[in-house]
Amino acid sequence: MKTKITRSSGNLFSDLGFGAEEDEHLQIRSTLMIAVHNVISDRKLTQIAAAKLFGVSQPRISDLVRGKIEVFSIDMLVTMLSRAGIHVTVALSEARQGAA
Repeated sequence: MKTKITRSSGNLFSDLGFGAEEDEHLQIRSTLMIAVHNVISDRKLTQIAAAKLFGVSQPRISDLVRGKIEVFSIDMLVTMLSRAGIHVTVALSEARQGAA
């Protein structure tokens, strides 16, 4: 049996068939989740210490570490980063051709 490999467009969420609006939200949430995960990793925090720092429960940190993107809102992730002393900025750009 031959395996078919398809080259990525460079946008995982689009490749998986998500619509343009959901794709934007997922990209933002994944970027923020990576930033929160990096804080945990860089500071060598346990899940309990991370939960205290971010003002959430330890199971929420477990969800984040396990990549459960669907249980985190953009607002919650920005709040968590703020509690860790990380300032979040937003950059805007024109939509890609065919994206809008």
